[in-house]
Amino acid sequence: MADTNLTNIQTYRKKMHFNIGNAIFGIILIYLIVTIFTYLTSKHISVYEVREGSILRDTAYTGLIIRDETVVASEADGFINYFSPEGSKVGARTDVYTLSNQKLSFRETGSKEQEALSADEQAALLLKIQSFSENSDDAQFRDVYTLKDNINNVLESKSSQSRQAQLEEMLTQNQNNGVNVYKAASDGIVMYSLDGFETVKVSDVSENMLSKENYKIETMANNVSVKPGTPIYKLITSDTWTLVISLSEDAAKEMADMKRVKVKFSKDNQIERADLEIVHSRNSRLGLLTFHSSMIRYAKERYLDVELILKDESGLKIPKSSVINKKFYTVPKDYLTQNGNSREMGVLVDTGTDTAEFKKVDVYYWNQENDTVYLDPQVFEEGAALVRPESSETYSLRSTKELKGVYNINKGYAVFKQIEILCESDEYYIVKAGNNYSLTNYDHIALDGETVTENSVVF
Repeated sequence: MADTNLTNIQTYRKKMHFNIGNAIFGIILIYLIVTIFTYLTSKHISVYEVREGSILRDTAYTGLIIRDETVVASEADGFINYFSPEGSKVGARTDVYTLSNQKLSFRETGSKEQEALSADEQAALLLKIQSFSENSDDAQFRDVYTLKDNINNVLESKSSQSRQAQLEEMLTQNQNNGVNVYKAASDGIVMYSLDGFETVKVSDVSENMLSKENYKIETMANNVSVKPGTPIYKLITSDTWTLVISLSEDAAKEMADMKRVKVKFSKDNQIERADLEIVHSRNSRLGLLTFHSSMIRYAKERYLDVELILKDESGLKIPKSSVINKKFYTVPKDYLTQNGNSREMGVLVDTGTDTAEFKKVDVYYWNQENDTVYLDPQVFEEGAALVRPESSETYSLRSTKELKGVYNINKGYAVFKQIEILCESDEYYIVKAGNNYSLTNYDHIALDGETVTENSVVF
């Protein structure tokens, strides 16, 4: 038999090699898929950046000015001319007016030197115009009239000075035949207009007087004939004055406990504080705003438009939607202790044995009045008790109180922060800054506090 050669062919499985690059890529891919899926299926949290701000709430009124005013009558007959500029302060020895047998002749125009404004007058006028130009607001058109009044006051003062100089010149040059000079009746601010309210007292004011509809004013003029007893000027004799306004029932209730209020004058945007008194009658409620300065600024006015600034607070401005109420255990502060190893702040929990268990806690608020701290109930088991450090005293966790606060999400997860509300508007709160347990400027918080829970991750 022929020999038969058999060949055995064996197949070997190819050895697999581990590829670290593929493994890393796979892990990253899985992470991205999970992250994207979580992001798409989770509820997104709108974020609000805390910034410093203020809330101003004011109410507009028109008020009637009541002052200490004395009407002075002419002592004789003749043609009257006034010495002192209107609105200037006069003393008992100040020359106020003259009476003459006939009209006096005044130069209509003088030399350029006499008519020109002084350097100080020009500078003051330019400063007013510059201020108006820099701060003008289309919504505050009354500012134009304020500027106009300021310019007119400067020009009228210059004209009055020229007239006074001519009167003095006539007297010193012996041209005073038939011209008699009269001094002020007393100290005060001299005004050359009368409106019939000079003798009205605060107690006499009724609501119908607060309307400007039928208001009339008589302005005194130079070189006109007067008789003995004719009212020729008035003196404002006190810096204290009262602005009377009409209040609605709701406004009167809101301001019932206020003793002082901040007032903004629409005429020149000045702000002053006034003593406030509310007087009730059968059919009306009058607010009496008493000032002890600035009288001369409004000496020419009988009615003033004002705004009462009832709220003007500055702090951190946050939306109302971000604020929630959360319950906390209230615990005496001396139950807090530090872990000897890590220096972490915490409390000792009673375990029913000789050894208490240290539990790390976060303090959400410290009430310094009763020296208690606020701790999160979720950290403790129900019915837990705490042990006072270096003592056998225990404290059962039962007492709870609510805190108003927001969820801070600076670190990517929600942390409750207590707030102290100073004032509010329809949509925002102004909260106090500087509290160690509260917010700071530029913090990020959840816009809707009800959509977040403590320690939840925020995307």
